[in-house]
Amino acid sequence: MTAAVLQGTLIPFLGTSLGAAMVFFLKKQISDSLQKILTGFAAGVMVAASFWSLLQPALESSEGMGKLSFVPAAVGFLIGVGFLLLLDEVTPHMHMDNQDEGPKSSLKRTTKLILAVTLHNIPEGMAVGVVYAGWLAGGSGISRAGALALALGIAIQNFPEGAIVSLPLRAEGMPKSKTFFYGVLSGAVEPVAAWVTIAAAAAVIPVMPYFLAFAAGAMMYVVVEELIPEMSEGKHSNAGTVAFSLGFVLMMILDVALG
Repeated sequence: MTAAVLQGTLIPFLGTSLGAAMVFFLKKQISDSLQKILTGFAAGVMVAASFWSLLQPALESSEGMGKLSFVPAAVGFLIGVGFLLLLDEVTPHMHMDNQDEGPKSSLKRTTKLILAVTLHNIPEGMAVGVVYAGWLAGGSGISRAGALALALGIAIQNFPEGAIVSLPLRAEGMPKSKTFFYGVLSGAVEPVAAWVTIAAAAAVIPVMPYFLAFAAGAMMYVVVEELIPEMSEGKHSNAGTVAFSLGFVLMMILDVALG
């Protein structure tokens, strides 16, 4: 693994860690409006990244299939959605905090929160891994700058995610050092997912478009299932919508300017 790939796959993890560090500087509780803004911004970044950094390269690299060039992107996208649907079924997530779901409801709220963000980070790590694998392979329409743009975009949206983990835990009375540790831990899965994806993709370069679309589908599932409901329910939903737009535009600019 080259130094550029190692650095790129660690950038999103750094974003999560910096977000978790906000527990040392902010008050115990995070306001409802701020949480909607952070969640909306993260959702906007992920939607833009899913298209420009993942689906578009998947379509471009399948152009040789002619009118059927959509097949790898469509199939990979749906498999990615199905994969996250399966993970949601076996892993507690945010929606369950106020519901009676049998054995899953016995888990502490803090455990559910950490698992929820960790679940979000799996497809993000895979997305970074697959674009770097595509760049290393060549011929996939992905440049080093484009891969870096995706890593930076995910790091930007990971910053609020890290804060969303650490600040509520702090509000429940957990020591700052421990909440920071859990916030960092929730992001540690990202570089691991990226490295595993790179190792797997290197052996199956011919299906790279499927890998790219798979990561896009997984990320879009997270946005629609978790982030959009979180930002749009109750008061201050307009703030979440505006933040979504800003996150989307920022990621679009990053991808076009660096790609």
